[in-house]
Amino acid sequence: MIRHCVFVKFRSDVAATERAAIHADLEALCQAIDGMDMVHFSANVSPEPFARGFSHGFTIDFRDAAARDAYLVHEAHQRAGARLVDALEGGTDGLMVFDLEISPA
Repeated sequence: MIRHCVFVKFRSDVAATERAAIHADLEALCQAIDGMDMVHFSANVSPEPFARGFSHGFTIDFRDAAARDAYLVHEAHQRAGARLVDALEGGTDGLMVFDLEISPA
């Protein structure tokens, strides 16, 4: 399984309703992309002082790398990703992506 982790710095003028709409766009991709499973969104709740300004994040679980790769090039993901980047401080400078390979226990 691949866990796709995305951390973001939303601009201060981006309303909670716009953040929710961006999340809904990404979550809807579960219906369109085989092997795309759970999507989780949250504000950062860590008490540690290491967030470096990343205020929100989400994870998406994919069955495997092939499903993740299909997501990356999917037209709907491209649109949702562009909407997300438009809402971030500094565009892609306000974004960090990290994929983890999760082995079955």
